[in-house]
Amino acid sequence: MKKTFLSFCFLLLVSFSVSASYILLPMDYEGQRNHLKAYGITYWILDNGLPAYWLLNYKGGSFAFEHNKRFEAECKVRGVSYEVISNAQFAQIRTSISDKEKNQEVIKLEQAPKIAVYTPDFNSKGEKIQPWDDAVTLVLTYAEIPYETVYDREVLEDKLAEYDWLHLHHEDFTGQYGKFYGSQGGQPWYKANQKKMESLASELGFEKVSQLKLAVAKRLKEYIEGGGFLFAMCSATDTYDIALAAEGLDICASIYDGDDADPNAQSKLNFDNTLAFRNFDIVKNPLTYEHSTIDNKNRRITPETDYFKLFEFSAKWDPVPTMLCQNHTLTVKGFMGQSTAFRKENIKPEILILGDNKAANEARYIHGTYGYGTWTFYGGHDPEDYRHYVKDPETDLNLHPNSPGYRLILNNILFPAAEKKKRKT
Repeated sequence: MKKTFLSFCFLLLVSFSVSASYILLPMDYEGQRNHLKAYGITYWILDNGLPAYWLLNYKGGSFAFEHNKRFEAECKVRGVSYEVISNAQFAQIRTSISDKEKNQEVIKLEQAPKIAVYTPDFNSKGEKIQPWDDAVTLVLTYAEIPYETVYDREVLEDKLAEYDWLHLHHEDFTGQYGKFYGSQGGQPWYKANQKKMESLASELGFEKVSQLKLAVAKRLKEYIEGGGFLFAMCSATDTYDIALAAEGLDICASIYDGDDADPNAQSKLNFDNTLAFRNFDIVKNPLTYEHSTIDNKNRRITPETDYFKLFEFSAKWDPVPTMLCQNHTLTVKGFMGQSTAFRKENIKPEILILGDNKAANEARYIHGTYGYGTWTFYGGHDPEDYRHYVKDPETDLNLHPNSPGYRLILNNILFPAAEKKKRKT
């Protein structure tokens, strides 16, 4: 009888040890066949109400969560590489990571962030006027991470409080329509876009589009200050700060708003208002496809040599920048955009540079805090399309499932899911 009881206990113990297992999503170069969809799986786990773990600097920033057959099946369906490990193995990994000599850390991800993309509603309701795509919405769709869209009306109606994370589509917050007038001013899409924006500004009580955009920029700043997470790429980075610095000034030529710009606007810029940049000059020529000297246009870099390097931070002492830089390589292929890279002399000294090209004296990926929230600016348009032109087809991410450049976007999306005590910088 005693022997039977002991055998039962043994079987029960074995059964428990088998059931108490984890799924590990390796994120190193050789271990993961689809890095981008691995983020989507992790988000899906969180969205199902279960926690996940981000193993910083362990096999390229791997993810882990409790195993069950449904989760394993989902990994198979989405083509994500995974390993089933025992509870004891996972405990050993965590013990190894806790070694003070290793630049690694375990971050618990607690809740799926609610995501919004700031983009014109006439781009998202079957009436796409602006003839370009957006890297963030492309990768969100590919990774199967849900998002909603908002624009000026929702921002001014304080709808941002409903979201944890906000991406700024390639917007021009100065009210100059991307300064496309010289090359695209006669095109039907440009005229239709300008008409839509002027109508929206009028509906919301503003005389000019530039005034509407300034009001929106200030609300976005309040969103960050209250604890929001803001991510921007391409022209939504520098034009955002330009708009804040030019508060109360007219920097738009008559072809954009019907009257002349203030000839002394440059000397009146207030850099105390900005998040990231200072001491820049605005480009006054309305026909020049450039907003300011923030963007490093005189790069003299060929596509073959255009790379930037991610910084290595202390995972245990600086978990926030470490999360934002998780990748299977520290060297990332560069890519261009209306705003490609940020001249270092125009970046405020307190801003954290996450990735740069030292030879060109430019930053590509920067991060900062404001109030209780954070923001990240990422230069360029599309990490897998070096020189994306107006009306070019969108990138097919099925061809780039392991893109290091796109991984940086997804790092930002999962960042708000980290337990709050680990998010403090």
